[in-house]
Amino acid sequence: MAELRHVAGTVSRETLRRLEAFEAEFRRWAARINLAAPSTLDVLWQRHILDSAQLFAIKPQATAWLDLGSGGGFPGAVLAILLIERPGGRIELVESNNKKAAFLRAVLGGLGAPATVHVCRIEEAFARTAPPQIVTARALAPLPRLLDLAAPWLAQDGAGATALFHKGREYAAELAESGDAWRFDLVEHASKIDPAGRILEISGLARVVPAGRGNDTLRQAGS
Repeated sequence: MAELRHVAGTVSRETLRRLEAFEAEFRRWAARINLAAPSTLDVLWQRHILDSAQLFAIKPQATAWLDLGSGGGFPGAVLAILLIERPGGRIELVESNNKKAAFLRAVLGGLGAPATVHVCRIEEAFARTAPPQIVTARALAPLPRLLDLAAPWLAQDGAGATALFHKGREYAAELAESGDAWRFDLVEHASKIDPAGRILEISGLARVVPAGRGNDTLRQAGS
């Protein structure tokens, strides 16, 4: 409980019990389908569940979330469970793999989480989802590709959502590479789980306009 509250803020014991139930179901399903790297199952609580839960404390007022490439449920399923006790909270999860999507629907439905699972490619998901406040993704793609995928939700003439993206030790190189195509406001949050990791909070996404094309005034990255 102390570990969970350290990363996620104030949560109830009932939330802890739900997360423990999710962990048990995850392990049961993982014996039949590939939900996570087998080498990480021994540290599932720390490596995946707590790592996902830390996003909850970064945006404590947010109620509308979207998770891209949800896989085995990190961070989307963990956030869905945390959102049960946040009034008006909801999350939509996008996962193209039918077996993983079936797992997410079965487990989150059984726990009464306010979650909708869309079985489709991320490129097809924009028309299916409600406008989110926060977009998340973890271990999905390098940042330049991730920004391409998330752009429909993030880059909406200044009214887009904010992203919270997990990144590892190579995050600085990915940020530098992303600057070739995008400008955005950035806040770096140190990971509470991985000393070398960061949670990148990205907003105000705008595509770089090549020299000689359109307005030369571009949004600059903040800190």
